[in-house]
Amino acid sequence: GLAVDYHTARVVDNVSFTLGNERLALVGESGSGKSMTARALMGLVRKPGVVSAERLEVLGRDVLTLSARGWRALRGNDIAMVLQDPRYALNPVQSIQTQLEEALTLHQRLSRRARAEAVKDAIAAVGLDLPVLSRYPGELSGGMGQRVMIALALLNNPKVLIADEPTSALDARLRNQILELLVEQSAQRQMAMLLISHDLPLVAAHCDRVLVMYQGRQVDEMPARALPSAAPRRSEEHTSELQSPRSLVCRLLLEKKKLFGLAQAFCGAAGGGVVVGVEVHGGLQWVAMCSLYVFFF
Repeated sequence: GLAVDYHTARVVDNVSFTLGNERLALVGESGSGKSMTARALMGLVRKPGVVSAERLEVLGRDVLTLSARGWRALRGNDIAMVLQDPRYALNPVQSIQTQLEEALTLHQRLSRRARAEAVKDAIAAVGLDLPVLSRYPGELSGGMGQRVMIALALLNNPKVLIADEPTSALDARLRNQILELLVEQSAQRQMAMLLISHDLPLVAAHCDRVLVMYQGRQVDEMPARALPSAAPRRSEEHTSELQSPRSLVCRLLLEKKKLFGLAQAFCGAAGGGVVVGVEVHGGLQWVAMCSLYVFFF
């Protein structure tokens, strides 16, 4: 499995999955290793971080042995990434048109006219008007900036798109709009998408499959359509979680070994599940309940 190590900690530990022509979501609490997993797939883990795996292939290429030139050819061309906040991902002193044209120039040899047409098509595809091209990132709203980020990512027609919390800085209405745009574009382009999120309702509505991460580990996998029954609404926590032994988001505070008995009692009430504890520095790192895993939000 995939691992990412720093001097003092392993932030991704034995994560393993395949991605076909589908929409796969990585979910989990902040700091669970979701974004670091994505960065490893993009070759963006900065030193002193070390990426290791028995096998790590992206579109049939062994990225563990990929040269800097090979990464430049792969990244932005065959695999692209939409980052969380356009305010930090876009160049504040270049116009949107300049940044889009630069992305094309790096990967394609086009005439000036063909390049201009490709830029216009990219902006239109994400629902923006042409006057946006003359603006600078600081002149855009959050939703417009995120659409520009998507246009940049899709400009070279990648086969795989990684969206790292693309809606975290947006309000509820815009979150749905941006996710619907990503789903629409992935369907039109026959493009695989890896969505990183902690917004379970959006994941359930827009993805095909879900991987759950906790403390750097991949702890569960399920169809996205199963999330509504696996993660009860907050108003139903005290009843539905006890009635459903496959409840996913159980806000249990199991910090010390002495609470292990409480976990066992809870699983008994939930239908006779088996609890497995792992000792880490004298505490309980995670608890498995009825084939799913308890983690925190």
